Formats: sequence, C-alpha cells, structure tokens
Amino acid sequence: MSKREALREFQARIVSRLQTARAQGALVASWLAVESAGQSYLVPLGHAGEIFPGTSVQPVPHTLGWFLGVANLRGSLVGVVDLAALLHATPRRDEQALSEISLLTFNPALEVNAALLVDRLLGLRSAQDFVASEPPAEDGPSYFGATYLDAHGVRWGELNLQLLSQDPTFLSINA
Repeated sequence: MSKREALREFQARIVSRLQTARAQGALVASWLAVESAGQSYLVPLGHAGEIFPGTSVQPVPHTLGWFLGVANLRGSLVGVVDLAALLHATPRRDEQALSEISLLTFNPALEVNAALLVDRLLGLRSAQDFVASEPPAEDGPSYFGATYLDAHGVRWGELNLQLLSQDPTFLSINA
C-alpha cells in the first residue's frame, strides 16, 4: 500500500470514528495527537486541516531555517514549517522517521496557507485520555496551551494553531 493510500485510509478511519462516536452520543475527541522531535503535542481538531504525506518542498531563499519552503498540496502552494525547528528542537530523522513524516495544514477558517511538518501522527485524543493538567508555562510561547499528563506519564503540550498563526515570529519568515 502506498504512503498516500495509507494516509487516506487513516483519515477515513478518523472520520468514521468521529461519526460513530457522535451517533452513539459518546464524548468526541478534542485533539489530533502528533509527535515532533520526540515531544508529544495536541492540536485542537478545529484548528487542524488536512493531513498529507511528506512531499517535495521547494526551498525559498532568504528565509529562517524552520521555514522549509513551499509545497504543492492539491494545487495550492502552502508554506511548510518544520515544527521541531520552530520550537528550537533538533529532530533526529533517520530513514524510518522520514517515512512517517506528515504535513498538517491549518484549518482554512484560520486563513493561513501553511502546513506543519510533524514527525508522526499519533491519532485522536480526548480529555478522558489524561489524568492531570497544568496551566500554560508563563515563559512559554503564547500559542502553547495547557500541558496534559496521560496515564503512562507522557506529557502532552497543547499547540493552539490559531494563536500560532497570529504570532509575530511565525509570520516573519525572512532571515
């Protein structure tokens, strides 16, 4: 199965699970879980757009290192941001890791033509998946939300794409 077909199947399963949960009156997931440079993040579903397999990105000269360039996604040019590099982390991407990379676009309602390069998609999460939460760190970026702790001791940082899309650093890609 090709990477593109696997991603379509993953998206179809997510949609199916959400529809089933709504029909049964169950609590619906609130976040898309992703991993970048070994860190776990939660992206509110309302902020996330489509998910694409890693694809060719054309570099743009005179931009910051975390801005990888532009990619053609369904006929639209989209700015691609390496989430790990934006957050000042150093990703270790071997051959296996490169095969799991995905591009997560911003929801069109946010009016930002951008995608985040993430190392792995980890599925959906809801509040019931976590045993504790902490408020955002005072010294953290404005787009970081609460931190959640799951039953396995993994810390998950909420990443608010709406606030990220308005952050002056994010909007200033020129080097």
